[in-house]
Amino acid sequence: MASSAPGRGGSWLLFPVAMAVAAAALVGSAQAFACYPRVFSFGDSLADTGNHRFFYINDSDPVLRLPYGETYFHRATGRFSDGRIILDFIAAAVGLPFVRPYLSGRRADDFERGANFAVGGATALAPDFFRDRGFDVGDVAHLDMEMKWFREMLDLLCPGDLAGCSDMMNRSLFLVGEIGGNDYNLPLLSRAPFENVVTFVPIVIAKVASIITELIGLGAKTLVVPGNLPIGCIPSYLLAFQSDENEDYEPDTGCIRWLNEFARYHNKLLIEELEKLRKLHPGVTITYADYYGAAMEVFVSPEQYGIDYPLVACCGAGEPYGVSPNVRCGLGAYRLCRNPEKYGSWDGLHPSEAVYRAIAMGLLRGSYTEPPIATTANSCTQLSEVGYSIE
Repeated sequence: MASSAPGRGGSWLLFPVAMAVAAAALVGSAQAFACYPRVFSFGDSLADTGNHRFFYINDSDPVLRLPYGETYFHRATGRFSDGRIILDFIAAAVGLPFVRPYLSGRRADDFERGANFAVGGATALAPDFFRDRGFDVGDVAHLDMEMKWFREMLDLLCPGDLAGCSDMMNRSLFLVGEIGGNDYNLPLLSRAPFENVVTFVPIVIAKVASIITELIGLGAKTLVVPGNLPIGCIPSYLLAFQSDENEDYEPDTGCIRWLNEFARYHNKLLIEELEKLRKLHPGVTITYADYYGAAMEVFVSPEQYGIDYPLVACCGAGEPYGVSPNVRCGLGAYRLCRNPEKYGSWDGLHPSEAVYRAIAMGLLRGSYTEPPIATTANSCTQLSEVGYSIE
């Protein structure tokens, strides 16, 4: 590893009563009570807490070593960030420890507080979908595979009788995503015709909906489904699709307009699909988490979050976005910024911990969840008396 760095350096709630404890939780205070006995998470690198290293056993991806993880953990954990990710902040807010990567566990006791099935590089659709359309994404993880792992875990927790897990399913929190970003990344960054990539979106949404339906069939009662991030603000996209035309950029952020419109299209179809699922399953809480809106607050007003370079990667190389086609964070002659807290992106594709934190705070105390959850589960009632203020 080589580095040229000279030095280091609203009112809607996502979860019941989380507002009462979010401020304390998000700065690292441990909570005495948990709103949910377990959290289960599915997704890609935005949600991976360490499965990548077990899935790609012989991989030498730099995510497995410093500087990844340097800010909070001071070691690489397999998270695609300098520190914590949204899932980590959410787990803290509901009173749970960091969610264990499923592939690191072996016994039922390993999943006493939940499991994370997300894998960096995962797609919603299976690799054959892309091969049939001329793209070889390799043997990546995908939602059907993650769901298979989940069923295997249920067999471990309730051997021979999945009905024995019904109470656990009823009381657990499920995060389905973010997922779908990688289904678009490879074709878009490979310069596939945009009109072809747009046709993938309804198929991706249908796959997400099928996983939600399967989880509900197994007894899930509380699900949170995140939308896509504003990909037009991601440094790697900003570099790949640089333009001399001012109208290609949003004037208030500098993000690429048409890419953000594409992300909003994905989110629009997802919202519509979730509304259909709510009508089919009236006894289930299905919450849409607006990652796009929460993230855009950072890009519109970065100074409010202490960020000086919202569209620049902390770890990488090149101008003006801190990324280069030939250099990756942790690989080659990369540069490392002194303070990741000042940057919107960590490595050109993934947010810095500062942005992950801002998105989590927007979900927990802002207007970035739909619908709002106005009632609490029994296991959460005691938190309403804790007395912490979100302010």
